Amino acid sequence: MKILFIGGTGTISTAISKLIIQSGWELYLLNRGNRKSAMDGMFFNHIECDIRTQDYTIIREKLINTLANSGQKQFDVVVDFIGYFTEHVEKDFNIFNGLCKQFIFISSASVYQKPLSSYIITESTPLANPFSQYSRDKIACENFLMDKYRDSGFPVTIVRPSHTYDNRKIPVAFHGKKGSWPVIKRMLEGKPVIIHGDGSSLWTLTHHSDFARGFVRLMGNIHAIGESVHITSDESLTWNQIFYIIANALNVELKAVYAASDFLAECAIGLYDFRAALHGDKANTVVFDNSKLKYLAPGFCANFRFDEGIKQCAASVLANKEFQQEDPEFEAWYEHVITKIPKSF
Repeated sequence: MKILFIGGTGTISTAISKLIIQSGWELYLLNRGNRKSAMDGMFFNHIECDIRTQDYTIIREKLINTLANSGQKQFDVVVDFIGYFTEHVEKDFNIFNGLCKQFIFISSASVYQKPLSSYIITESTPLANPFSQYSRDKIACENFLMDKYRDSGFPVTIVRPSHTYDNRKIPVAFHGKKGSWPVIKRMLEGKPVIIHGDGSSLWTLTHHSDFARGFVRLMGNIHAIGESVHITSDESLTWNQIFYIIANALNVELKAVYAASDFLAECAIGLYDFRAALHGDKANTVVFDNSKLKYLAPGFCANFRFDEGIKQCAASVLANKEFQQEDPEFEAWYEHVITKIPKSF
């Protein structure tokens, strides 16, 4: 198959790209080419282009010429990993309508209803998240694309990742603008870390290689056209268990303090949007029903339990200074908040 990715160097897209190349499919990455990729040594075709600023007619002509040079008229699959607003997917439609057999839009599992009417999430769970503008923008993108599917047959598939991690960042519930390392460093230094609520809400963490294996089974899958699918592990853990597993992987003792999500969001006003991160996402107990994915991709199951995947992740982060990004602003905020946590909570 001939595959085109818009973006292609992030947590989930890198894992998918590697799997596609290993499968012998022909991969094209359309991006600005100014971000270091984890795909060093892997062969792919690079189309240097800023899809957000260049006129869509110029981009479309470039892609038509690229296809013609290989004797093709369409890409088998086009995937947009970096579409966040309706103007992004409107432009995608103008570029790729008629140029692909399947267009996959990467949405987010954060689009699902908050507060939840049921903790079990299926693809038919209503889409509504008043806490997160990011999620509302993704919902608007989904609605536009599904309208185009219904009105003109645009071959769209919606994929909703949840909390997916790779070997570059250890996943935590909330962090600053530069990633989770400051929280991990605190654990290594024997300092307390904050767990929202009482740590008993359930959450699902998915290794990016598991996500990739599920994703490639949707590519070129005619039964996935016009459908929305989430891809997650079947394992549900409490946040207490998640932090304990991380501490165990780091070979340290977990020292936890607990704070209400409302309190954390209030403390972060003007600095971080923890209302979206917690109330709109991770503070909710969720269990994902992956029946639809398994129907579309018979035999699929996630290979990595979190305790197994996080050992690899922790070893990689500790061995690579480039994954240990300091964030003095967040570290100071975090330390200050710990001193302010109501002792009665």
